[in-house]
Amino acid sequence: MIPFSVLDLSPVARGSTPGDSLRHSRDLARHAESLGFHRYWLAEHHNMTGIASAATAVVIGYIAEGTHSIRVGSGGIMLPNHSPLVIAEQFGTLASLYPGRIDLGLGRAPGTDQGTARALRRSMGPSDDRFPDDVQELQMYLGPQRPGQTVRAVPGMDTNVPLWLLGSSLFSAQLAAHLGLPFAFASHFAPDMMMKALEVYRHMFRPSEVLDKPYAALGINVVAADTDAEARRLFTSQQQAFWNLRRGAPGQLPPPVNSMDGVWTSMEKAQVDHALSCAVVGSPDTVRDGLAAFIARTGADELIITAQVFDHEARKRSYTLVAEQRDALAERAAA
Repeated sequence: MIPFSVLDLSPVARGSTPGDSLRHSRDLARHAESLGFHRYWLAEHHNMTGIASAATAVVIGYIAEGTHSIRVGSGGIMLPNHSPLVIAEQFGTLASLYPGRIDLGLGRAPGTDQGTARALRRSMGPSDDRFPDDVQELQMYLGPQRPGQTVRAVPGMDTNVPLWLLGSSLFSAQLAAHLGLPFAFASHFAPDMMMKALEVYRHMFRPSEVLDKPYAALGINVVAADTDAEARRLFTSQQQAFWNLRRGAPGQLPPPVNSMDGVWTSMEKAQVDHALSCAVVGSPDTVRDGLAAFIARTGADELIITAQVFDHEARKRSYTLVAEQRDALAERAAA
């Protein structure tokens, strides 16, 4: 069975605090580690009251310190917001403290609105042209010192922190293929280009010193509960939060509702259902069958599972059920 991993946005549930969310993230990471999940990734978002992981490298250190073996990393760091040298120093420090456990996933979007992007004090021009150069500059800082190199990342130099490229379009798929890097696609909220991006990445891939063949991880929303009805109820928190974001009113993660009727229009429902179409929501049997179908359709090398669930214990329970169905699929494959 392919590895299963976790993407945690460290959601701030309505009525709670970012401190609560970060402590819940650490608890969930320990839980995921005990269940055999492979990695635990956190994402950089800014100016969002429902997400507590803006200082992503700091949170990664907090999670890594509270766990023992699970890989911890970014899904991702939005590189246009930062100097490559600063990111090399941050993740070089993490890799020095937690050797062999740190991943550095990179995105090229700002992870926020344009006003906040300006407040991050980076130029506001298109990032497409600079992003490939920044990725390679970052690779240089994390690799061995080169002859004549005068600017070094300390810590960072020669840590060789694994880099991933993240994307929701063909751009990062092409760049990951060109550089021979692993690729993670944001199918959990932007599924339209998933299959085409996988095709481009796999077809154009060039082996590198770090990877001899394509390796693609896919994001997927999975909410599991004892019954289909309860899982669908839990999933309404994410549906509400996503629509609030789409209409320009992001906020804390709302509690679930028994029915979305009256919460949104049929057109709004169609838009959210489409954006979140890479989702498996239901009882253990439903989750097992849905995961098997998604893996068969995509040929994913790894799944990165996210679950925006209001109640922390229900969220942990969801990941427990997912792990059980992962193991059931592995047994089925071995039979």
